[in-house]
Amino acid sequence: MNHKHFFAIIAMVAMCIALFSTCKKDKKNESEKKFELEPEMVLVEAGTFTMGCTDTDCIVDRELPAHQVTLTKSYYIGKYEVTQAQWKAVMGNNPSYDQGDDLPVAWLSWEDVQKFIAKLNEMTGKNYRLPTEAEWEFAARGGNQSKGYKYSGSDNIDDVAWYGAVAGGNSGNSTHTIGIKQPNELGIYDMSGNVYEYCNDLYASYTEEPQTDPQGSVGDSLRVVRGGDFYYSAMYCRVAYRGKVTPSFAYQNVGFRLVLSL
Repeated sequence: MNHKHFFAIIAMVAMCIALFSTCKKDKKNESEKKFELEPEMVLVEAGTFTMGCTDTDCIVDRELPAHQVTLTKSYYIGKYEVTQAQWKAVMGNNPSYDQGDDLPVAWLSWEDVQKFIAKLNEMTGKNYRLPTEAEWEFAARGGNQSKGYKYSGSDNIDDVAWYGAVAGGNSGNSTHTIGIKQPNELGIYDMSGNVYEYCNDLYASYTEEPQTDPQGSVGDSLRVVRGGDFYYSAMYCRVAYRGKVTPSFAYQNVGFRLVLSL
């Protein structure tokens, strides 16, 4: 073999290695992009539970009366709140006050979230949505594995939530990286504290009658938020607490997690 042929073979080997590395890098980037776009999900199996305040800590009438709810269809719910990295990957911006890829996205309206979901669904070909209020509470309570905790995953607020900067809480008046605190019975994180979470429902007062797959009001103009946040006290982080907000207004302390129907 002469020197010319030898160097030609070396050049071809180097080119193959470069092409392999590029393909490998592209596949890695595609995998990372998919992870950014699509949240990790947890299965919540269909079941029946008592929705609303069931203890002596009820703080607002809208938590009452407690009533039986049956969810006839299983669903997937986000293991974590949607992060700023995921929001940026879809929307190309970051409205949050506290900045960090692994922090929950916040300072957005319910209507902003609908735009995000529409674009995410277009990009992924899936049908992500916000949870109904009943789906949210059932998941927060631990679904069919519920142990009846006051907060999502514990009766000790510090085990599971960032909360209460104005009430001697642990948050330091800011949001925190998702998934640091203890998960609930289903392995879902931060359903108490960090940021409130939007539900799909229009707000509706509870009634005593048992309900099946409730969807909320058809007449109210306010949307439901759940879970409490980094700013207010522990009482708002209880799984029974219900808030209601104007859908067009952006809130610094409200984010969301996604649901995927089976």
